[in-house]
Amino acid sequence: MSISQNLLKIKSSLPSTVTLVAVSKTKPIPDLMKAYDAGQRIFGENKIQEMTEKWEAMPKDIEWHMIGHVQTNKVKFMAPFVSLIHGVDSLKLLEEINKQAQKNNRIIDCLLQMYIAEEETKFGLDKKELNKILHFVQNDKEGMKNIRIVGLMGMATFTEKQTQIKKEFTHLKSIFDKLQPLKTKNCQLNTISMGMSGDYQLAIESGSTMVRIGSSIFGGR
Repeated sequence: MSISQNLLKIKSSLPSTVTLVAVSKTKPIPDLMKAYDAGQRIFGENKIQEMTEKWEAMPKDIEWHMIGHVQTNKVKFMAPFVSLIHGVDSLKLLEEINKQAQKNNRIIDCLLQMYIAEEETKFGLDKKELNKILHFVQNDKEGMKNIRIVGLMGMATFTEKQTQIKKEFTHLKSIFDKLQPLKTKNCQLNTISMGMSGDYQLAIESGSTMVRIGSSIFGGR
């Protein structure tokens, strides 16, 4: 099946409440344009340099999502255009995003990445760190005007065990639900990003509102 057929098949299976991020990392621009021509407008990249090159070359109505681990010294390169940063896993990173957004006269949307997997290789915050960041953002009257925390992101353990994946997704959803009453100018949680090509159906059942799908659209690497 072609990229456009793959994309339309997946889109038709998603509830209207779920946003599809087409994970286009390592894929050439002609492949992305096939998805674009089929109606896709949100693309996810995990390397800032590659995302910047694609942003420069492609139509300007695309939303670019940074889905990889972000180094603070690279934030300035994507600050002029990035729509959503999925993997905010420290206050230091959030402060840098705010600083670079300010320089570009923008407000950048961010997801806080929670550590939900039983794997050492994954990044993310624990509950204590999460509360610390949220407390800081809410009580910082002057500083954090150029970021908006719009939700949470989490990656499940890479395993065949559906029960474990389900447990981790459910755990993230319960954290998200507890934070729902939080409503300040720069912190309104309406997005829960969990689920990738292998487990997105399970993620949606568990309450995901945003899925990141790459290989099922563009084929394997």
